[in-house]
Amino acid sequence: MSLTTRFTEAIGIEHPIVQGGMMWVGRAELAGAVSEAGGLGIITALTQPTPADLVKEVERARRLTDKPIGVNLTILPSINPPPYDEYRRAIVDAGVTIVETAGSSPEPHMEMFREHGIKVIHKCTSVRHALKAEKLGVTAVSIDGFECAGHPGEDDVPGLVLIPAAADALSIPFIASGGFGDGRGLAAALALGADGVNMGSRFMCTVESPISQTVKERIVEASELDTNLIFRSLRNTARVAKNAVSDEVVEILAAGGQFPDVQPLVAGARGRKVFEDGDLDAGIWTVGLVQGLIRDIPNAGEVVRRIVADAEAVLRAKLALFGEPAVAPVG
Repeated sequence: MSLTTRFTEAIGIEHPIVQGGMMWVGRAELAGAVSEAGGLGIITALTQPTPADLVKEVERARRLTDKPIGVNLTILPSINPPPYDEYRRAIVDAGVTIVETAGSSPEPHMEMFREHGIKVIHKCTSVRHALKAEKLGVTAVSIDGFECAGHPGEDDVPGLVLIPAAADALSIPFIASGGFGDGRGLAAALALGADGVNMGSRFMCTVESPISQTVKERIVEASELDTNLIFRSLRNTARVAKNAVSDEVVEILAAGGQFPDVQPLVAGARGRKVFEDGDLDAGIWTVGLVQGLIRDIPNAGEVVRRIVADAEAVLRAKLALFGEPAVAPVG
C-alpha cells in the first residue's frame, strides 16, 4: 500500500513522510532506512566534515537503498561560515535529486539546483516565508509549527493554525513539521490541508539513529513538558531538551544576560558530545514537544509503515462517523 499525495507525486516517493535533516543525526544508516521503507530519508550536509565526505555519505546510503534520498543544506549566519558553494557542488556531483534547504533563503542556491534538475523542499516557520520560497520556484515547502525542535521562528504559531493557513495561501505542495510522531498526526496534517509530514524527534528515537542509546531512552521517558525555549530575549528562539545546561541558559538570559554570557554553554561541540557519549548534561540538544508521544525505539522502517497504517485506520474510523460506506485502500 502507498499513500499518494501531491507531495509524493512531486518528489517521487511512496509515502508522505520525511525524516528531517538533523545535525549529527542525518547520516546514511537512518536516511537509507527511511527511504527504503517508502519515505524520504535525508542526509545532513554539514554533519559531514568536508564536501568530499558528503559525497561518500551519499554513496553509503545508496548501498542501503535504491530509492530517493535527499540532502539537507542549512544556511545560517556564522562568524566562520561553511563553504556552502562547495557543499552545493558536492550535492550536484553526488547525483542527489532532492534537497531540503533551511535557515536563510534558498535563493543563492536555486539557479544551480534548477540547472541540474534538483527538487528543493524549503523549510520555514511562517506563511510569508513559504510564499517567498514558492516565488523562488521551490518544489515544495516544509512548514514548522511552534511545537518543533530547534528554531520555531518568532511568531509562536502552532500547527493547528499554521497548517490550514499555509493550505489557504500556497499553490505548491507542502508538508507539516513540528509535533508529528504517529499516525494520528499524519491523519490530522492531511485533514488540515498538508500533503505530508516531516519528523525529526521521532526518527531520532529509532534503531538506526546514530545517537547514544541513553539519549533515545531519555526521549522515551520524557514528557511534552521536558523542553526549554532558549534565546527568547535574543529573538533567536530554539527549543531544546530540558537539562541542567538549558536551565542555566534560560536563567542567565532572563536576568538580562546577552549571548556572550551563554556562548560557552551552547557550543555545538558540547551538544555533539551529548549525542556521541550519552552525557545528557554535556550541552544543549534539540528535541520537540512530540517526545511526549514517543514511547519506543523501533526500526525507522517500522515507524514509516506503522504511521501510514495508523493514519489510514484513523481516517477510515472518522469516515464511519458519517455513515460512509467502506472505501478502497489508499494507493
